[in-house]
Amino acid sequence: MQIATWNINGIKARIEGLIAWLEDFAPEIVCLQEIKSIDDAFPAGVFEDLGYNVASHGQKGFNGVAILSRTPFDEVSAGLPGDDDDQQARLLEAVISADSGAVRVVSLYLPNGNPVDSDKFPYKLAWMKRLEAFARDRLALEEPLVLAGDYNVIAEPEDVHDPAAWEGDALYRPETRHAFRALLNLGLTEAFRACNGEAGQYSFWDYQAGAWPKNNGIRIDHLLLSPQAADRLVSCRIDKRTRGWEKPSDHVPVIIDLDFGVRQ
Repeated sequence: MQIATWNINGIKARIEGLIAWLEDFAPEIVCLQEIKSIDDAFPAGVFEDLGYNVASHGQKGFNGVAILSRTPFDEVSAGLPGDDDDQQARLLEAVISADSGAVRVVSLYLPNGNPVDSDKFPYKLAWMKRLEAFARDRLALEEPLVLAGDYNVIAEPEDVHDPAAWEGDALYRPETRHAFRALLNLGLTEAFRACNGEAGQYSFWDYQAGAWPKNNGIRIDHLLLSPQAADRLVSCRIDKRTRGWEKPSDHVPVIIDLDFGVRQ
């Protein structure tokens, strides 16, 4: 079972590239972030024509997450528990059956948190604390769980082209990295680092200052796995090709392969 995560940075702007990628790669499950679309305007029919079941949790103009699955959803739920006043569309959860059992997949888009001297940084940290509680609750189910998305977290110095340039940024602040480690300490496995130890592997390149041709990137798109999912992990890779396409997202897909059989 191949599961991909991709911050698409606007579904309307990137739909042609996304369709081409799906036709070429055809993963079983795709988690999208920053769709920037309300649910009624999300082009579900386009993906259904490609053989996908579609679930989305969107809002107008920014944020928004979606999950595409070749197998029908058993369950779908939207939103991160813990704050009834939080209306930002940043998390979508689905349960999908496989031959050897069900897999629980979450598409999530963590807050950026900048500028750090505004209320956006405390919101980011509070959201991560709620995510920790959510993950702890889901891990108690002792089932394959994949938390996939744009975490807006540079976890380690080897995940950024110039660590010194990012000191003080919300993505690299000690508080952010500590919150990310707290997630991992629940027993989650960061799929890419479990398969690749090499530095300089990035999933995001800014549109400015020639970041892509200079390879001045950061790695902020992660897939965190429960022990039951990590036991099935075969590989994890970053598909850098899409960053060089016409009208690209500033993020690229990250794909894991789990040793599952999808029920037909």
